[in-house]
Amino acid sequence: MAETIEVLVPGGQADPGPPLGPELGPTAVNVQEVVNEINDQTEAFDGTEVPVTITVEDDGGFEIEVGVPPTAALIKDEAGFETGSGEPQEDFVADLSIEQVKKIAEQKKPDLLAYDTKNAAKEIVGTCASLGVTIEGEDAREFKEKVDAGEYDDVLGAEEAPA
Repeated sequence: MAETIEVLVPGGQADPGPPLGPELGPTAVNVQEVVNEINDQTEAFDGTEVPVTITVEDDGGFEIEVGVPPTAALIKDEAGFETGSGEPQEDFVADLSIEQVKKIAEQKKPDLLAYDTKNAAKEIVGTCASLGVTIEGEDAREFKEKVDAGEYDDVLGAEEAPA
């Protein structure tokens, strides 16, 4: 019977210690093999906490499913700050470029309701507003209005919804 283990690991930096080692130790899998596979699959999220689900078979086989880190974690990692603002409408903690917003939107898109990069970016901008992060030097809400108006379609693409 397969056993499922869910853990949060730093992208590309998992090791056989906690939380993985104690969870995998009693199973038939080669722990180092699982750790190496997780690191290969999560290296793009370098150091950011990534949700990982490991399905362990009785015969020692395993399957790894890598989730996408929370949007706030991706923004913090990209902008290089630890905690959001206590007063996000007045006290700004970081500024992202439109290219950084696009990068986060593309990483997060599989987990979002958005059907294209432009709408995924608007979801990212909403999280920026609550963290106290500006985009291109502007308040996130003002930036979102410009995205809605099509000012950044050249970067984010003006893709149409699938038919």
